[in-house]
Amino acid sequence: MRIINLCSKSVLTVSIFMISGLVAAHEGHSMPMLDSPSSTTASSDRLVINMDSADHSMRKMVPASVQSDSESSHQAHDHRTEHGAQVYAVATVDNKWLIDEDGGGALKSKLETRIGTDENKIFIKLHVDKHESQDAAFDAKVLYSRMILDFWDAQAGVRYRYEKVELDHNRQDSAAKLDGVIGLHGMAPYFFETDAYLYVGEDHFAGFSLETERDLLLTQKLIVKPYLELDVVFNDDSKYAQKTGLSGATAGLETRYEISKKIIPYLDVAYAYDKGNQHTDWQAESFSESGWVYGAGLRFKF
Repeated sequence: MRIINLCSKSVLTVSIFMISGLVAAHEGHSMPMLDSPSSTTASSDRLVINMDSADHSMRKMVPASVQSDSESSHQAHDHRTEHGAQVYAVATVDNKWLIDEDGGGALKSKLETRIGTDENKIFIKLHVDKHESQDAAFDAKVLYSRMILDFWDAQAGVRYRYEKVELDHNRQDSAAKLDGVIGLHGMAPYFFETDAYLYVGEDHFAGFSLETERDLLLTQKLIVKPYLELDVVFNDDSKYAQKTGLSGATAGLETRYEISKKIIPYLDVAYAYDKGNQHTDWQAESFSESGWVYGAGLRFKF
């Protein structure tokens, strides 16, 4: 009987220890699963709080004077200098000698200078023509130029013309005229640089001129430039009036070699047309002339 009771107690004791072990093992296994999300969230919250506090403390460390200086320097910065507000000046001097089919020579000189910004400029243009055995004739323009589109300027100003007129019996007279000018300067489609002007002046003069050209690069230094120049007279009641209509035209091809961007020699071949002068009480009518002209020139840029 005692042996039976002792065995029963031993079995009961072993069973209780086994159940206790299983329960402890289950609780120990499940506790990390329950605690891991909360512990991870808590650690993340502590990290965010620490980062925010560090950033806030760093902001406090920057002196207020430094912040105000940076803001004032940003406000004081003139952004206009980044958008074409710089003032610049460019000048071109062009001289060429031409010979026509009859062997007559002529010296043509051009001076063009511009000063200002990309938006507002002043143009000064001077053209001088000197034919053999004749006095020089010239015209000078002073134009204000205002950018109206990305590649176009509207221009307005004045033109002064002066020439010596050959009369009969070896007599000479001079003619000086002042015209108002309005026109456009810019880049036409297909990269044709264009100048188009309307003129209104003394003695009911009204006219139009067009100059257009385009560079075609054969190499970086050897460049071919076709060009076209037109002069139209709508009306002229002066003593030495030109014939109305297309009074002059020149279509040519210039081939230049750029020794540098400042020194440019070139050859020129062109076909020229001149309608002549109309009959007035002071001059006889002259007839139209046309033909090929050949020449060479030298251009300087500053």
